[in-house]
Amino acid sequence: MIRKIIPLFAFLLFASSIFSQESYYSDVNLKLTGISLKEELATKIISTHTQFLFYDQIWDASKITDVNPENNTQVLLIYGYENGTDSDVTNDRVREIDKNGGAPGEWNREHVFSRSLGVPNLGTSGPGSDAHHLRPADAQRNSSRNNRKFTAGNGNSAAQANTGWYPGDEWKGDVARMVMYLYVRYGNRCLPTNVGFGDNLATPDDMIDLFLQWNVEDPVSDFERQRNIYHENTSNQNAQGNRNPFIDNPILATRIWGGAKAEDTWGIYTNNDTQPPTMPTNVVVNNVTTFSVDVSWNAATDNTAVTSYDVFVDGNLRKNTTNTNTTITGLNSDTSYTIAILAKDIAENKSTKTTPVNTRTLVDNEAPTIPTNIVIGNETGNTFKITWNASTDNTAVTGYDVFINDAFLETTTATTSTVTNLAISTTYKVQVLAKDAVGNKSALSTPINATTTDGVTTTANELFFSEYLEGSSNNKALEIVNLTNVDIDLGAYSIKRQSNGGLNGAEWAGEISLSGKIIKSKDVFVIVNEASGEHTASKSQFARDAGDYLISIADSIRVHDGDTNFGEPINFNGNDPVGLFKNNVLIDIIGTYNGGTSNNFGKDKTLRRKSGVTQPNTAFDLNNEWDIFPKDTADDFGKYYNVLSTENFYLENLHFYPNPVENIINIEKTGNYKIESLSIYNVLGKKITTIKTISNKINLSFLSKGIYILKFEVDNKLYATKFIKK
Repeated sequence: MIRKIIPLFAFLLFASSIFSQESYYSDVNLKLTGISLKEELATKIISTHTQFLFYDQIWDASKITDVNPENNTQVLLIYGYENGTDSDVTNDRVREIDKNGGAPGEWNREHVFSRSLGVPNLGTSGPGSDAHHLRPADAQRNSSRNNRKFTAGNGNSAAQANTGWYPGDEWKGDVARMVMYLYVRYGNRCLPTNVGFGDNLATPDDMIDLFLQWNVEDPVSDFERQRNIYHENTSNQNAQGNRNPFIDNPILATRIWGGAKAEDTWGIYTNNDTQPPTMPTNVVVNNVTTFSVDVSWNAATDNTAVTSYDVFVDGNLRKNTTNTNTTITGLNSDTSYTIAILAKDIAENKSTKTTPVNTRTLVDNEAPTIPTNIVIGNETGNTFKITWNASTDNTAVTGYDVFINDAFLETTTATTSTVTNLAISTTYKVQVLAKDAVGNKSALSTPINATTTDGVTTTANELFFSEYLEGSSNNKALEIVNLTNVDIDLGAYSIKRQSNGGLNGAEWAGEISLSGKIIKSKDVFVIVNEASGEHTASKSQFARDAGDYLISIADSIRVHDGDTNFGEPINFNGNDPVGLFKNNVLIDIIGTYNGGTSNNFGKDKTLRRKSGVTQPNTAFDLNNEWDIFPKDTADDFGKYYNVLSTENFYLENLHFYPNPVENIINIEKTGNYKIESLSIYNVLGKKITTIKTISNKINLSFLSKGIYILKFEVDNKLYATKFIKK
């Protein structure tokens, strides 16, 4: 089998680097095992991932981290195995370093497993642009892999009979360790069970035996190690700051997930010790609550040293700790449990498990506190929004029941609820109660009144986001709307983003000031990333058209270069919250602050604010306030479809008569105004029809008797007026 080798002087360099590898983990408790160790490593590789690479930066990084140790004018190609002498270029093991791209005979930066196997699709940011996930590969050979899951095999890389993909004997360990890194770094976005055929019954989570086996069978090469050396050093321009722990020491995978013992490159876990620790004694359970218990025990002894303890609840491993006490939470109230402990040493020798100690959590008969500070906002003719302060409970509040006019409306886990399908100009009684997991309920909150508008008048008094586009490549755009009755100077306003969903405690950054700009009353303001207009190979024609359109209608174009960090904050990914600030105070948000990298609320989406929203909101409410449209949907940017007052425009320029109308409504225009669209809605906001041919007379004989709203667009602004059909 071909192995990835390096010259002797480089080997000595790598050997000496073992000490720096271990120093990288100096703040990691390497005595832990199982999920506890996994969580420690996750904290480390997340906190040191301080430079987030753009997808295009991977080209330059790969030309350093994946250079052929025997020829620095070449890169090694994952899945390759042949020296280039046959007629098939797709199986080559090496390729010229600058022969990169997506064409036949070129190498491409390829994801170790298909992005589509992520949950959701990994895209080209976050895990999709993580250098520990991307390797040079022949473009056509990687295409043959397609989105196949990894599977067992032998020999060279090839598709298998079960539709899986075997990466090859030389590369299967590389693949396994990259999958392990991604799972620890990004959690359930990169589940091993989604990317490989295997069994996870013997592991504590979704890791599968296939990758544990490959980690053992194909040991780490010095070629792999050079990737970690480069990426830890953030003085390197395209380094991201963190290392892959399973390249540094493959046995870490064994200590987390079990299976056959992998290589211990540090030697700290490998010795001739076969003597297990003594059994812990005097297990005591105290401080019992409705949902938790404290457990303590006397320390075990060992011929070398006890390094950790496994804590079992009802026979199932619950946690691993280096302490002789712990708190177990997340228990059900009024429920019996057994607690047992065993001790382990560094060589994974295990003591006998203690005799189970019985305990029972307390009965939960305490109701949550009453919700307070009930506030009504975003009133329209048929909707309003309710918000309230969270209740507290001796165990946990699990939900809230909302009542309108004494009738149950819904149960929600949030502290907000949007009420729809209401009548115009009507007052409703609103109350909320809190409840816990066993059904204890608080009393209803003090009733407050909420009144809908007349269906036309807006209650807007502040700017807010009206549209968001996170599309192909750098297609990025935001729209702000002014529904107030006055023009607003943007000098006090700015936009910021929180990168990677707040990963590593990221704060609001990348501020773009809107000073010197004005939004007219009933108008919108569009900010676009300059690179939206680039026609890259990865963009479809639809995406290119969308980018061109955004550039053409933009009120502000954010420069895309290194000085602006490639257009920040208008370079957001689908998990980056974006905030609208006034005098540096957040007034509106798209996305959940500190929502995490897996909270892909806007990935590959266009979000458009619902027509009933008239105010900003610092609590992102995707379900109730936003409509979702497919990737690169840009045609609505530059106008906001909300119910806008027609009073001035209507009196001065347009006249719809008669009103009430029997069958025919007439349109009388003053000046050279063109009505670009015209639709009719009922008072609940449901569209009845769109008038395709707009003339001076519109036949409404098909309508039933009632009150309707006529919406029409002039100069990219939408107006509305009510009429009665008799």
